[in-house]
This record gives sequence, structure tokens and C-alpha cells, in this order.
Amino acid sequence: MLEFIFQILGEFLLQIAIEILVELGFHSIRELFRREVNPPVAIAGYALLGAALGGLSLWALPHLLVPEQWRILNLLFGPVLAGLVMVGVGAVRSRKGQSLLRIDRFAYGYIFALALAVVRFQFAG
Repeated sequence: MLEFIFQILGEFLLQIAIEILVELGFHSIRELFRREVNPPVAIAGYALLGAALGGLSLWALPHLLVPEQWRILNLLFGPVLAGLVMVGVGAVRSRKGQSLLRIDRFAYGYIFALALAVVRFQFAG
């Protein structure tokens, strides 16, 4: 039972870890992204970045950590939870007076995590 819980949490935590690393990376190079981007373009950018990092994650972890019967639930709920975590990260940054990026909002965090999850769902063994 404990192994099952770790498998379910593992895939979710992978999405969160990659998303937080991207968020930290974007904050570190924010000067390059000062110009405001049109929201549809930003959505496409986060989707492409999520898909690319989902593909890269397959190199390191070629198999889904979630059991076969939970794959769909992970695909449906993992990105929602990841988006909520990014809202929390954004709230912490806001309380500290730090600037926020789009990925610190639910929709952009969700799109990023969904693209990552779809690639892993489709191509993981």
C-alpha cells in the first residue's frame, strides 16, 4: 500500500518539481522577458515548454510512476493540483513583495503541467 501511495505521489511531485524549477529559472532570467507578451502567445509558450520538458523527463524517467489503472486520473487531476501549487508559490512571492510571472497563476501553471503530463501519458512505457 505504501508503494502505491509513493507511485501516485511520485508522478505528481515530478510535475511540481519541474514546474517549480522552471518558475525559478524564469525569475532568474526575467530581464529577458520584460516585454509583455500576448496571453495566447504565452499560453502556447508554456504548453510548448511543458511538452518539451515532459519529453526530456522521459529520458530520465521513461516509465510513469503511476500504476496503469490510475494513469487517466493522474492526467486529469495532476495538472490541476500543479496549477494550485503554483498559485501557492505565487502567493508566497506576492507576500514577500517579489514580482510574479504568469506561471505563478493557475491557468498558466495548469497549461504547463497539462502539456508535460500529456507527453508523459502518451509516450511513457
